[in-house]
Amino acid sequence: MSERTGLDDLLTFEEEAQPRAGRARGGRARTVFRTLAVAAAATAVVLVCLRAVGLQLSIWIVVAGVLAVLAVRRVTAALAPPPPPRAGVRAPAGEELGGWNWGARDALRAAINGWERPLDWSSGNRERFTERILPRLGELADERLRQRHGVTRESDPSRARALLGEPLWTFLDTPSRRPPSPRDLAAIVAELEKI
Repeated sequence: MSERTGLDDLLTFEEEAQPRAGRARGGRARTVFRTLAVAAAATAVVLVCLRAVGLQLSIWIVVAGVLAVLAVRRVTAALAPPPPPRAGVRAPAGEELGGWNWGARDALRAAINGWERPLDWSSGNRERFTERILPRLGELADERLRQRHGVTRESDPSRARALLGEPLWTFLDTPSRRPPSPRDLAAIVAELEKI
């Protein structure tokens, strides 16, 4: 048998219904029986409380009220969002199948913090700047050179020096006596972006 399969047939996707655990153990009859038992118990409690304070109400009104409350409770439980993750439990990063993960970390914020904290920490200390920031800037320069021109400062120093330009090459090659000012650092980053 050879059937012709169209492109639409190949690209459609239908999810299989997942069997519910509650139905496998007792089915609908068990759920109905449990709901009726809870309704009967709640009705009895409400009627006893009403009689204790001297009020008389038809049993059918109380039953209808209790069933309405149970129905609203069931609907709101079905529509409620999942509980937030507990404190101390690591939330998965990024987007997962089935919807947006609102608890995920923002990658841009993490990248900015990855530079902001070390820059702030080493703003007045030349040794910290030379140990922490300068190697990162050198790695960025090497990566840009490798991606755009196929060289690094180590593999072809003369070509890398020509591509980087003398001020950027000198900055990356010889540590300065003091950390650069924010204006100087912005100029260096601008030069790195031009590579």
